[in-house]
Amino acid sequence: MHHLHGTYDMVLVAFSYVVAVVASYTVLDLVGRISTSKGLFRWLWLLFGAIAMGLGVWSMHFVGMLAFSLNISVAYNLVKVILSVVVVIAASFLALYVVGRSQLSWRLLLVGGLLLATGISAMHYIGMAAMEIHISYKPVYFVLSILIAIVASIAALWLAFYFRKGTEPSRMWKKLGSGLIMGAAVVGMHYTGMYAAQFQMLDALDETKGMFLDQKLLAYTIAGGTLFTLGLSLFGIFISNRLSRKDTEIQEHEKWYRSLFENNQDGIISINMQYRIIGFNSAITQLTGLTGEWFRNQTIDNILHFIVPEDQERTREMFVKSRSGEMQTYQTAIIHEQGHRVELSVINAPVILDGQVVGSYIIAKDITEEKQSKEKIQHLAFHDELTGMPNRRMFNEVLGQMIDSEAEQFAVMVMDLDRFKLINDSLGHTYGDQFLQEMCERIRRCMEGMNVTLARMGGDEFTLLCDSRYDREEVADLAEQIIRAIGVPYRLKENDFYVTASIGIALYPNDGADGVQLLKNADTAMYEVKKNGKNGYQFYTGELNEQLQEKIELEVELRQAIARKQLFLNYQPQIRAGDGQMIGVEALVRWNHPTKGTISPGVFIPIAEETGIIYEMGTWVLREACRQMKEWHRGGGPLIPVSVNLSSQQFHQTNLAMYIKEILEETGLEPQYLELEITESMMMDATVSRSILNELTESGIRISLDDFGTGYSSLSYLKLLPIHKLKIDRSFIRDITENNNDKAIVATIISMAQHLNMDVIAEGIETKEQLDILMDNDCKKIQGYYYSKPLPAQDVEEAFFAPMRASGS
Repeated sequence: MHHLHGTYDMVLVAFSYVVAVVASYTVLDLVGRISTSKGLFRWLWLLFGAIAMGLGVWSMHFVGMLAFSLNISVAYNLVKVILSVVVVIAASFLALYVVGRSQLSWRLLLVGGLLLATGISAMHYIGMAAMEIHISYKPVYFVLSILIAIVASIAALWLAFYFRKGTEPSRMWKKLGSGLIMGAAVVGMHYTGMYAAQFQMLDALDETKGMFLDQKLLAYTIAGGTLFTLGLSLFGIFISNRLSRKDTEIQEHEKWYRSLFENNQDGIISINMQYRIIGFNSAITQLTGLTGEWFRNQTIDNILHFIVPEDQERTREMFVKSRSGEMQTYQTAIIHEQGHRVELSVINAPVILDGQVVGSYIIAKDITEEKQSKEKIQHLAFHDELTGMPNRRMFNEVLGQMIDSEAEQFAVMVMDLDRFKLINDSLGHTYGDQFLQEMCERIRRCMEGMNVTLARMGGDEFTLLCDSRYDREEVADLAEQIIRAIGVPYRLKENDFYVTASIGIALYPNDGADGVQLLKNADTAMYEVKKNGKNGYQFYTGELNEQLQEKIELEVELRQAIARKQLFLNYQPQIRAGDGQMIGVEALVRWNHPTKGTISPGVFIPIAEETGIIYEMGTWVLREACRQMKEWHRGGGPLIPVSVNLSSQQFHQTNLAMYIKEILEETGLEPQYLELEITESMMMDATVSRSILNELTESGIRISLDDFGTGYSSLSYLKLLPIHKLKIDRSFIRDITENNNDKAIVATIISMAQHLNMDVIAEGIETKEQLDILMDNDCKKIQGYYYSKPLPAQDVEEAFFAPMRASGS
């Protein structure tokens, strides 16, 4: 027996590689198909895949063997050849069964790879054994061929699993590249095994029993047939994939639709042409409170019973319209199973197939909160947030509607709360809001049973609209009721607070043909009430308009008066009655108008307070009074104080003490020669007032309480606050010689001040009789026309200071 050496037909070798690549590519597609199939189709794809893979690998192996030519003819054992095919197909079937899953673990991959490697190796060496010739193997290359089979099998199955899905062109190219690599691995295993084989000549005694084959013809036939079969497989897979993708897309769209239907937050009901419910989602059960069992096989008529009665007919009409192919959108409401009302936004959407309406969807969204929010916003847009009353916008709308209705007459009332700003500034906005709410309630009670619209226009300003059924007298009667109700004291922070109401009234159409003019004229009448002492009402007259125009002109000119040096100070001496000695002066501001002459403070001070000019004016008065008094001191005295009135706005401005100290430093006047006159109304919040007054008195400034006895404040303020002097108001002095009550009040004030170790001074003394009564009650400090009217600084100098200096020297 001697060794034989053979040669390779390189064309057939190339053919064998092509067969291996096509087989590998086919397997990559087949694994994807197997992993997504179920039931009988899975077993059929497994069988088809095993045959395709087995035949492909076997064809590559057999072509490779036929490509090898020895220098003798070799016969083949047909049984073994067939056995090699069966082995590789069986191994492929088992391997594909193991790895053909939706999820693949490394353990399953390893088992499937070993099964496939075993089949390939068995197929190869059984096929080699089919050759009727002695063959021995080189151990190293034999083992290497087995290892290549194992690695190639595992890699092939992993790549097949990795590329089992996807239709993008990029994945097709990836699978093709993987097929080339896998084909090379299979071919490498075969030719490594062939290289391991050593062929030996049979002995003469051995009889050749196999059949002889035309190697080239058979090789090309097998290769061609295999490629054709695999090509048909690929084409079949391609068509199957196309159909599968269509099914998958349909199923995916169905899942998307079902997910949208089931998970939609809006309730959805499907209705067929027989008006029966054929589908619904869980949202509709939550929306209505009905169970899923209730909805099954119900008709739309049963749903309509839950619609609120006033919307049932309109809802039915909308549904019928949608059946004609027209989408309907509307709002309605249902009564929930638990009894509460649910507001809905509804869409009736027809379902149209092939141009025919086959049913409809009812899509319902809960808009209860949204509608409540809109209603709240709408309410806030037309109502005052603090009091809940109509606001300016709503009042103007109602007033416009009243005018458009061509009513013969009606009344517009504008009301302002006197002294409310003082309460708000003193106690803070929280208490101010409580006070406003109480005042609104009082006004409402006065209007009960009347067709009157009350609105808060802002701050403490209110308007009332009385319709045409009320004549002038009834409107006046309502105004009087409101004034009385507002005048009742309000208990707040353990004190009684008083405000009054000023009301102006304009009548349509005499006082204005439109809303703007009516409100303007009613406002004018209201300011006339304020000018005349407040706490009353006034109907508009033509003369009031002239006065308003004059007031507007004065406001404009007052803003320029300080810069143009039109303001000046007069000083009224304060006298000690016993010896006629001057003990102080009060600075009083006057306005020298270029055309109107000297204007009384009673005219321009209220304008200054309303417009805020009082801050600038008050600063000028304080600075000028301090400057003049320091000038008198430098001129030889006497060393007496100057009294300056503080307005409420000045008193409550921030850093008041610091601001006054700066003026004193600027003018050089010592603090003890400045006396600030405040009113009881500034003392409403004792905590705030005490802080301000303590800071002032600590600086050496003296505090005088002006108009004492005319306010509504508690006498406890005299105990709590650092007040040095009480000034008895002129209203008590005017009739003191005739009115015993005034005489008693004055005597009480004087006695109280003395017991509290306070100075007391009376103002408005004009007669000897008045002076005698005060002297009898031990009040010796006097201010009034009996001694002197307010005088310019030069006249005070000449009439009082010069003689005092002369007598002193």
